[in-house]
Amino acid sequence: MSELSSFIKYQRKKQGFTQEELASKAGVGLRFIRDLEQGKETLQLDKVSQVLALFGFRLTPSKQHIDPYDIFWHYFNKAIKITLTNKVVKYGIIIDEITDPKENKITGWKFVPNNNAIKYQKKTDDKLTEIISHSTIQKIEEQ
Repeated sequence: MSELSSFIKYQRKKQGFTQEELASKAGVGLRFIRDLEQGKETLQLDKVSQVLALFGFRLTPSKQHIDPYDIFWHYFNKAIKITLTNKVVKYGIIIDEITDPKENKITGWKFVPNNNAIKYQKKTDDKLTEIISHSTIQKIEEQ
């Protein structure tokens, strides 16, 4: 799944749309939405722009980085190892995404370190969690 496809799927589900509803609201075909969410590499940019505009976004160039939506779909609620840009390595579980309400983008993660996981399972307490800024993640993998 590409960053664009996982972003569209995340936004669609966050808004509570089915693929059919998204296609109708964006003025594109259902097949196009399915291809877009599956990461098809050859898509019409004008149609991609229509879908993005529905969520208040536009297609722009940006530097490569770890896709926050890939993390959401593949590493959420799993035992993971995160390497930060300062070379600190953390082991634990991502339990929630942190979003910027103005941008409607994932900017960070609520994380339970392994040494707090059992306590957190017994009693949900935010003191046992930490926030990891997405921009500080260099690498992420399953434990």
